[in-house]
Amino acid sequence: MQTKSGQKTLERVISKAGLGSRTQARSWIHAGRVRVNGKIVENPDHWIDFDRDRVLFDDKPLQVRDRVYLLLNKPAGYITTFKDPERRPTVYDLITGVDTFVSPVGRLDLETSGLLILTNDTQFAERLTNPDHRISKTYLVRCESVLPDGALEQLRRGVSLNDGPTRPAEVRRREGTEVEIAITEGRNRQVRRMIEAVGSKVADLRRVRIGGLGIGGLAEGSWRELNAGEIGALGGREVRR
Repeated sequence: MQTKSGQKTLERVISKAGLGSRTQARSWIHAGRVRVNGKIVENPDHWIDFDRDRVLFDDKPLQVRDRVYLLLNKPAGYITTFKDPERRPTVYDLITGVDTFVSPVGRLDLETSGLLILTNDTQFAERLTNPDHRISKTYLVRCESVLPDGALEQLRRGVSLNDGPTRPAEVRRREGTEVEIAITEGRNRQVRRMIEAVGSKVADLRRVRIGGLGIGGLAEGSWRELNAGEIGALGGREVRR
């Protein structure tokens, strides 16, 4: 959320600084741990101009941390939220040791594995997730049945879902019941719903590429930092060190 003048809410400023999630930021603000221009502010929706207002967290100046870009090979069985009321494992359990709060760029559902980017660069994340930028996300899909050629053509043209028609997808048949699908949208469980729309179901789903960035030889459950060339190729900015 952002005003015309470029201000942001206090919770957004704290989260964007890399200290924690927006939910955590709200709890810290309510607890009176944040001062703005010398005064305790307990309203997370208080508007801040970070270039002009002095923000203290636990009486220390709030500073925007270096931008961080991580590539994680997410296993199935992990969710892409910070905390889960059902106490299921989350992707944050896999990136211990990262001292800056990062957010997933888009989501992979519980049973989907593969390439997940996490970052504290909100503009970079918006570029990758906004369908207007048409950055492709490529998945390997093992279906419960072999898709006939007609079904593949339907996917290439676009199929009708309950939230509207999909854009045309790039589709390539692989061995057996496996197909490769590249889409430029990111709707909830979109690939699974597309496969159901052409008469089958997904048995296994793995994201292997975003734009030109592939999962490579990264072991499942492991992560690494993106290098400057990878960040630039995806439209990110130079990383401050």
